[in-house]
Amino acid sequence: MTRDIKFNQAILEGTSQLLESDPSVYLMGLGVPDPKGTFGTTTGLQEKFGPSRVMDMPTSENTMTGVAIGCAIRGMRPIMTHQRVDFFLLALDQLINNAAKWHYMFGDKMTAPIVIRLVMGRGWGQGPQHSQSLQSLFAHIPGLKVVMPSTPYDAKGLLISAVKDNNPVVFLEHRWLHNTHGDVPEEMYEVPIGKAQVVQEGSDITIAATSHMVLEARKAVEILEKEGISVELIDLRSVKPLDKETLVKSVRKTGRLLVADPDWRSCGFAAEVIASITEEAFNDLKAPPSRVTYPDRHSPTSWALANHYYPSHRDIAMETFKMMRLPSKAQSLLQELLEYRSAGPLDVPDASFTGPF
Repeated sequence: MTRDIKFNQAILEGTSQLLESDPSVYLMGLGVPDPKGTFGTTTGLQEKFGPSRVMDMPTSENTMTGVAIGCAIRGMRPIMTHQRVDFFLLALDQLINNAAKWHYMFGDKMTAPIVIRLVMGRGWGQGPQHSQSLQSLFAHIPGLKVVMPSTPYDAKGLLISAVKDNNPVVFLEHRWLHNTHGDVPEEMYEVPIGKAQVVQEGSDITIAATSHMVLEARKAVEILEKEGISVELIDLRSVKPLDKETLVKSVRKTGRLLVADPDWRSCGFAAEVIASITEEAFNDLKAPPSRVTYPDRHSPTSWALANHYYPSHRDIAMETFKMMRLPSKAQSLLQELLEYRSAGPLDVPDASFTGPF
């Protein structure tokens, strides 16, 4: 049976079903038992499964990640949650030098099946130490898998797949997505890691996006379709492994590629996607690929600066018009974008990000 539920409820339900079906699964994280339950994704789990399966942890990220990795290599399947991706930077030694390498160093005889849930994204003046994304950093490390769901359906399905995977998986969820809603089956199901989703088919341009930028891309598609531009929209879902096959097939059809990724531009995931396509489908391109990302600067706290820092659906549409050689359309949209950025604070969840998605 399928119902319409929120993104955070989908994660909560998936976690509950994992805990219920597999005694080796446990949940640990700072604030997990708190009343707000990590943005509503862990609410009530400790009451249901007890403090030995669902537990708070001290503010010692590196140590506790080491504990979780130790549990994983001894047969447990821990889920660690962090309310900010930034906080987990303190545990990179454990993730990179231990969890990511364990499978390789012991010749497939030992694995470290740990899931690291990290909340990312902007909002309410969080600034440079509380609003980073960092998917490119994690994806750069051999041995790690990295997923970024954009819908409630994928949030539940990818979480279940991640916990069942024998590799360490970094699960990145944007805070703006927690209150979106969409159809989610009641039963347990898996969304395969490493498989993109073609949200809609088109013939003029491929727009590939991750996380909440998929929602921005959906809004951009509405603008573009009114101008007669046919968009093939791809939700990449998995940063690593990357579904190159779906991307190449799409670009060979459309001849154009735009990548929208909520992360910095230089050495970022968007650059990796473009490099992969130019290596495998260069002769099919009708225009140079483009990317819509954050600028190579720290994310600002002031909304007056943040309004000009974070890209939106208008940026995606504007770049598409340029690729389609429609400069007047791009210029018109640029003026609209500047007026929009000057209207007031935008560092709050987009009111249109509700669903269903």
